[in-house]
Amino acid sequence: MRIFRITALAALALLLTAAAFGDSINDPKIIIRGVGGSIPGGCPDCRGVGMQFSFTSPAKGAGKLFFTNESGKNWSSLKLIENGVPAAAISCVQSLFLSCRVTTLKNGSVEILLSGVNHKGDNPRVGILNGGNFVVNFVCQGKGNCWPKGGIDFTAKAFAAPEPATIALMATGVAGMFSRRKRWKSRLS
Repeated sequence: MRIFRITALAALALLLTAAAFGDSINDPKIIIRGVGGSIPGGCPDCRGVGMQFSFTSPAKGAGKLFFTNESGKNWSSLKLIENGVPAAAISCVQSLFLSCRVTTLKNGSVEILLSGVNHKGDNPRVGILNGGNFVVNFVCQGKGNCWPKGGIDFTAKAFAAPEPATIALMATGVAGMFSRRKRWKSRLS
């Protein structure tokens, strides 16, 4: 009888765990990827953007928006902020960065953060290079599971990784501070 109770309790725990993670609703999806040679004549529909820009999702709830990084810098991360769809309902797919994270901010806004670059390996993720074209694709999944019609306003902020010379200069300064600290300690002793 005791083994039966333990088995039933374990089965119930597994069932509840599966129910908690099972999401049968097809959520609205955002896909961010680079645009290369697949567009004849480059990217005539691309809108040039800098380190900060804004855009509105397509009025139909689905569609593509094309952009060109004209900031003069390579982007190592991109943050998108919106207020129309809860974070739990958004799925994110991208091919330019190492990760994509969707979170709710303290003020109730939703942050979609694409971050991390890796220039090595068979599948490098280099971010969005200066002059590079990219697309933000709003996708419907299933029937009626789209982004809201009428458009959602997004603000975007890109971040550039420091150049290697800047990192070297900073490391030299930190090393100088530590060497001075040792001198000051020895003088006080």
